[in-house]
Amino acid sequence: MKTTFNLLLSLIISSGLIAQTQNTMENKNNAMAKGQVIKHGKLVYSEIRINANAEKVWKEFTDFEKYPEWNPFIKSIVGKPVIEKKIEAQIQAPGKKPMLFKPKVLVFDSLREFRWIGKLFVPRLFDGEHTFVIKDNNDGTTTFIQYERFRGLLIPLVKKMLNVNTMEGFNQMNSALKTRCEN
Repeated sequence: MKTTFNLLLSLIISSGLIAQTQNTMENKNNAMAKGQVIKHGKLVYSEIRINANAEKVWKEFTDFEKYPEWNPFIKSIVGKPVIEKKIEAQIQAPGKKPMLFKPKVLVFDSLREFRWIGKLFVPRLFDGEHTFVIKDNNDGTTTFIQYERFRGLLIPLVKKMLNVNTMEGFNQMNSALKTRCEN
């Protein structure tokens, strides 16, 4: 049993290292999606134009207590978003079970950006730097941008889930926020 576990762990580590050295970011939005901590890795990116001003979008987006009422992807955020402090975020990608993360807040810039970094168990196994950007279009509309840059040894094993389930979760959340802000 121990030999099987060690063999499996070695396989995961080596496949992760190979995949990370071969990884190239060819996303058209890569120039904007610069991680503060995670500079390279797997990027999942989504944006939506909302027919509401930036103040309204920020107000709805940061009313974490109401997430269970409308947010299909981030089921809850508990704690105050204070830089360098941890919050609790329960995330449920479509078709997956909910997961509880305790990410550290990196940025909380009113009306502009909210960013955190979380990890699964230990650093560099599966890390995610999640960013939300509010972009005022200066015409009464706002672009809500959500992206996450992932890195770690498990990325090759979960790449399909990130491309499908996580991306769909981002899109569902963005659409739900749009609906909430426009009604």
